[in-house]
Amino acid sequence: MEVKVFFFGVLAEVTGTNFKYYSDVRSFGDLKLKIQDDFPEVVHHNFRVSVNNLLTDNDPLLNDGDEVELIPLFSGR
Repeated sequence: MEVKVFFFGVLAEVTGTNFKYYSDVRSFGDLKLKIQDDFPEVVHHNFRVSVNNLLTDNDPLLNDGDEVELIPLFSGR
């Protein structure tokens, strides 16, 4: 099983990439641990999670071919 993770904004800067493929993950919780292993600096940033272009607030189960977007929080005036 493989998912594609997209990094936006400051997360792309921290990771040095716009996307990365991850294998053998069943849930976002599993994926998050792998991302933190690869990019420990990510833990210092707040972000929202989108799976296949749908925002989620929980720990969704992932399927082969899913696209996960990590979207940093931002504010403006």
